[in-house]
Amino acid sequence: MLQVHDIRAHKDTYINALKKRGLDAASDIEAILKADETRRATQAKLDETLAQSNTFSKEIGMLYKNGEAQKATLLKEKTTQLKEDSKQLQEELNLATDTLQNLLYNIPNIPNELVPAGTDENDNEEVFAEGDIPTLDSEALPHWELAKKYDIIDFELGVKVTGAGFPVYKGKGARLQRALISYFLDKNTEAGYTEYQVPLMVNEESARGTGQLPDKEGQMYHATEDDLYLIPTAEVPVTNMFRGDLVAHSDLPIACTGYTPCFRREAGSYGAHVRGLNRLHQFDKVEIVRIEHPDNSYVALDGMVEHIKDVLRELKLPYRILRLCGGDLGFTSALTYDFEVFSTAQDRWLEISSVSNFETFQSNRLKLRFKDADGKNKLAHTLNGSSLALPRVLAGILENYQTPNGIKIPEVLVPYCGFDMID
Repeated sequence: MLQVHDIRAHKDTYINALKKRGLDAASDIEAILKADETRRATQAKLDETLAQSNTFSKEIGMLYKNGEAQKATLLKEKTTQLKEDSKQLQEELNLATDTLQNLLYNIPNIPNELVPAGTDENDNEEVFAEGDIPTLDSEALPHWELAKKYDIIDFELGVKVTGAGFPVYKGKGARLQRALISYFLDKNTEAGYTEYQVPLMVNEESARGTGQLPDKEGQMYHATEDDLYLIPTAEVPVTNMFRGDLVAHSDLPIACTGYTPCFRREAGSYGAHVRGLNRLHQFDKVEIVRIEHPDNSYVALDGMVEHIKDVLRELKLPYRILRLCGGDLGFTSALTYDFEVFSTAQDRWLEISSVSNFETFQSNRLKLRFKDADGKNKLAHTLNGSSLALPRVLAGILENYQTPNGIKIPEVLVPYCGFDMID
């Protein structure tokens, strides 16, 4: 959530920056500033009324003490009216505050200056690519056919148990899935991330704190009777562990990692491009989250990118990195890098990670602050990244490592799997 005082100080800059997202936000920004003026004016009236009421209350006591009961009675009548006025003003203030908050909730983050202009994924900027795309046998298969051939993932069984988008991993497929989770967590902890095991459901305040609500309400599974949301990513519970905290300067940076299943409705996702593991309603993901001093957050973002590069190098998968354009940038992000692995059998790139800096957008919602070296309380910067999302990594391994005799296991995963071939 953007900060009102920043909007007021940089109104034109913010309006122009949001144009990178394809938004004409001038009227929305004006509405925010007007709502803030109403809130501040109401707060001033309320403060003045309460102060006057307190002054009268003290005078009443002195008047009774001095035997001036008649004057005291008159002041008591005025105090009663002031109390009614203050009650009314408090209600008006609550309404003005809620109005301002709701307006702010619907404005996305300001793109960083590095974000390229553009309207959709076709305008994203490739900034890095690495790895040789293997030449496969003419009989090479896409991963959903490989899964059936080697009996390692059963999509039909998932439909029977739950519905489309909920696959069942079995045998060596389940073991490879578990191996990837353990490998990713080990890589992250070796890099200094503290591992957490977190709840898979969050309350509304948590979903709002990291920006899933109200922006992605239609994409989240909602347990309405308990008013809890199934998490779309471990980012939500992990970041919310620090909601409302005042962190010591010496505690920064805070680096966390966690594995969770993730749940996304993915409404409107149909067609060949979502076959197999390409897009699921339930999938596994290992996440990294950082809480940083604002002066260091972009250095940290670069470090996260390098860390994920190292993971993909060890898996020996061909990949590229895209800097997302304004039109493809997530609602909460100031700058995002997408990692994509090349699916040889599908002849297309598959997104496997997004690494983002949210600057103060999340921390303002979360009221996540740190005490700086000068003793002042300031909003921290939050960052997160997939390290990594499993379905498309698994799809890439199955397709790129397939041979006429079976599917080889990447060397780095063999100690985790206990086997080197799926056949």
